[in-house]
Amino acid sequence: MKKPLVIGHRGAAAYAPENTMASFQKALTLGAGGIEIDVQMTKDGRLVICHDETVDRTTDGSGAIQALTLKEIQMLDAGSWFSENFRGEKIPVLEELLDFLRGRDILLNIELKNGIVLYRGLEEKVLEALRIYHMEHYTILSSFNHYSLLRLKELNPRIKTGVLYVAGLVEPWEYARRIGADALHPIYYSVLPEIVTGAQVHQMPIYTYTVNEMKDLERIFSLGVAGIITDYPDRGKIAADKVFRKD
Repeated sequence: MKKPLVIGHRGAAAYAPENTMASFQKALTLGAGGIEIDVQMTKDGRLVICHDETVDRTTDGSGAIQALTLKEIQMLDAGSWFSENFRGEKIPVLEELLDFLRGRDILLNIELKNGIVLYRGLEEKVLEALRIYHMEHYTILSSFNHYSLLRLKELNPRIKTGVLYVAGLVEPWEYARRIGADALHPIYYSVLPEIVTGAQVHQMPIYTYTVNEMKDLERIFSLGVAGIITDYPDRGKIAADKVFRKD
């Protein structure tokens, strides 16, 4: 069994304000082999890393990202809601993280947040940023909007894409192949032994989210998934090491 990858969810969201540079740095410190992020687009067409379509929950401001300029967003404090120790953290632009990761052997999982808000040109802009920073081969792009995955493949057939989904899919590897995707990204409680076995037979890796409890981490790692996405990269690493030693 190949040792699975531990991917930090929004960085290390249990230890630092999610989707900030502090969180990404913490994830690497804790041993993550990958980082998962969310990308939205500002009013002036810039790519920012934020899970929600608004800034209300994770900053001291309010409003929809699509209605705010980058300058307005970067004036906000994205850290103190989590802890005073992180006061002054900002919502980063995608390019800031790409520059930070460039030259590192780290998988970057970018979720395109274009399900609630349909950002025109989001796929093109993300692909262009990856091209400029030479990060295409270190990145997998995922989305709950599977039309977006089709668009990505249309623009760049070589880019890796992952199918995000919640409910159980019948033979999900067949669906993924049909839309040209390279991986399955199911929620963790829908990861069953027969799904993992079928995916392995059809050479379709599974990266599941968001797995935080040790018992769940160990169970899912033991099934043979390619990786897990977790708020606790340190727990993920401990669980992966434990299961891998048993092999």
